[in-house]
Amino acid sequence: MKISVIVPVYNMASDDKLKHCLDSLIAQTLPDGEIEIIAVNDCSTDDSYEIMKKYESENPGRFIALSCPRNLHQGGAKNIGLTYARGEWIGFIDADDWVVPDYYERMITLAEETGADMVGCDYCLVDEYTFEPGKTVHNNTAEQTGEMDEDRYRRLLVDTGSLVVKIYRRYIVLGDDDPGPRPQGEDPDHEMRLHIFPEDIFYEDNAVSNSWMLRVRHFEYIPEPLYFYYQHDSSTVHTVTKKNLEDRIDAGRMMLEEARHGGYINKYHDEVEFLYTVLFYVNTLFSAMPKRMNIEGCYKFTKHLADEMRKSFPEFQNNAYYRERIHPEERKLIGMQMKSQLLFYVYYRLLWFYRDLRSGRKKTSENNA
Repeated sequence: MKISVIVPVYNMASDDKLKHCLDSLIAQTLPDGEIEIIAVNDCSTDDSYEIMKKYESENPGRFIALSCPRNLHQGGAKNIGLTYARGEWIGFIDADDWVVPDYYERMITLAEETGADMVGCDYCLVDEYTFEPGKTVHNNTAEQTGEMDEDRYRRLLVDTGSLVVKIYRRYIVLGDDDPGPRPQGEDPDHEMRLHIFPEDIFYEDNAVSNSWMLRVRHFEYIPEPLYFYYQHDSSTVHTVTKKNLEDRIDAGRMMLEEARHGGYINKYHDEVEFLYTVLFYVNTLFSAMPKRMNIEGCYKFTKHLADEMRKSFPEFQNNAYYRERIHPEERKLIGMQMKSQLLFYVYYRLLWFYRDLRSGRKKTSENNA
């Protein structure tokens, strides 16, 4: 088996989202025996599992439908899929996205031609089902490709890109935790699974991506948008709740622990510090603060966030990546919070009250024109 493609599924039946994804996988140009699609139902409450079972019955040997024993979030569903994966290569796809028909064939062919053990491409943002590329996002760069050295590792750590828009040699994903695949036909509802991804949280990719990148020996990249990333309101990345924010914090902590456990926290200190700062602190802080988010206990929540950031990396504001990549206004607000939570909180809320007021006046003026 050349490649196993793992699809975590939760409530994706509406608007044919799941069908669009699975149709694009069934239509892959790799022949039967070289690709297996492993879809894992994470206790959906809609018809997702029934759709998956239909694809399994119509595509024996090419499609496998599994089910989680309880809702484990994407990380847990991926872990179950990995337990069954037989491929030399591993790929992932979100259940509301889709890919071009020769997506995996092109990636594997490039790997075989170059000796790469990880291959990626660009993706495009779309808001309807189409194979016409929308807004293209460059997921990686040519400077990151080739046989890995310290400079390329640093570039990959800081700009990893989306993990689902890549394929990986088996050892990159599984590390030393590869027990070999389970036989086909074994009870899919059994709770045995690998524990590669953290479970019960969102942002599970962020917790493991650094360790994966440092296992790569040779990376190649196709600068074309072969993956279609569907934009819709129910997507995780478009939803801000306190649970999401807490999960992002946990993912940041796990990422830092991975770096310590993996022994690369010192060698790649600046990269790990910056990634942690963005994931754990900056993105969480500025997602929690807008009043329209109505995050319960926002003052205490953001104060504890700053306290832990300060404790984890006291000098993070001097990080070269931070000074280059974080917007000057955000750096100003962060500097204010590091000195006084009360001053930061009051200033931020007054600032955005004034901006919202100006925006409302502008809209009124435009409507009256």
